[in-house]
Amino acid sequence: MKVKKILAMGIFLCTCVYLLGACGKEQPAETEKLYLGVACYNQSDTFLGELIDSLKKQVNDIGGDRFETTLALRDAVGSQRTQDDQVKELIDAGCNVLCVNLVERADPSEIIDLARENDVPIIFFNREPVPEDLMQWDKLYYVGADAKQSGKMQGELTADVIQADSQIDRNGDGKIQYVVLEGEQGHQDAIIRTENAVNTLKSKGIVLEKLSYRIANWNRAQAQNQMEQIFSQYSNKIELVLANNDDMALGAIDAYEKSNLTKSAFPVFVGIDGTDVGLQAVADGKLAGTVYNDKEGQAEAMAKLAAVLVSGEGMDKIKFENDKYIYLPYRKIVK
Repeated sequence: MKVKKILAMGIFLCTCVYLLGACGKEQPAETEKLYLGVACYNQSDTFLGELIDSLKKQVNDIGGDRFETTLALRDAVGSQRTQDDQVKELIDAGCNVLCVNLVERADPSEIIDLARENDVPIIFFNREPVPEDLMQWDKLYYVGADAKQSGKMQGELTADVIQADSQIDRNGDGKIQYVVLEGEQGHQDAIIRTENAVNTLKSKGIVLEKLSYRIANWNRAQAQNQMEQIFSQYSNKIELVLANNDDMALGAIDAYEKSNLTKSAFPVFVGIDGTDVGLQAVADGKLAGTVYNDKEGQAEAMAKLAAVLVSGEGMDKIKFENDKYIYLPYRKIVK
């Protein structure tokens, strides 16, 4: 019995010595977890789909040895009620940063309240909330681009195209007859893009006559349908189509390609966003130009900001406007 007690005491002392030695060694740092919940208004939007693909890549790249990264994506398919529920699901699932592309830019209150109650920062992207909403909490941010700049650049490149080719004014009346395909009824970016494109054209000495204006909800098929209706009224009188994005410009081209007009009777088509199909259309000469919306830069900015929000380090290295906004510049693209 005495021998057993001595052996037990020996084992106990050896274990203590081992544990004390282990405590003295530096333990490997625990990998931080970035669980990013992404809620988008409608993934069928071409530009948005390309932006999210780029975000997935950036999140994977930013992981490495430092972060264990997970990205969960939810598509509201145009319903704010659905998006509110999806954000709650993402928070309940353990997301520690949210990236939200709002369905209704003026209606983020429920999402903000949910995030604040659970201390989950939000990076809004692509569809900018009104400033008052972004000021509701200190962990709300926005990543995107300046809609005014995109409209101004669309007007500039369109003016250059018109001034370089007198044949665009086919009826020779000294005016450019044009139509507008706008993104959404009452949508801030759509309104700003249209106003600045038209005002810039006028400031460049282009005399305009508006024939028609239609809402096509950023959608190629809807734009084709709307353009067919406009075409049935104005036929070959249209000399310019200004579209708030590439998909709607391409929908207008689809409508004309179904018509019996020759290519020489087609108007000038101009888009915004620089999607893959839009850039190809510029290269092919179908689109006179587009304005490149830097989806790669926005995705990188979102991924880096998300990592900083999780780690708590490096916020001083991020360049904000008014402590809340990160804007990436547009670029004009012609053939």
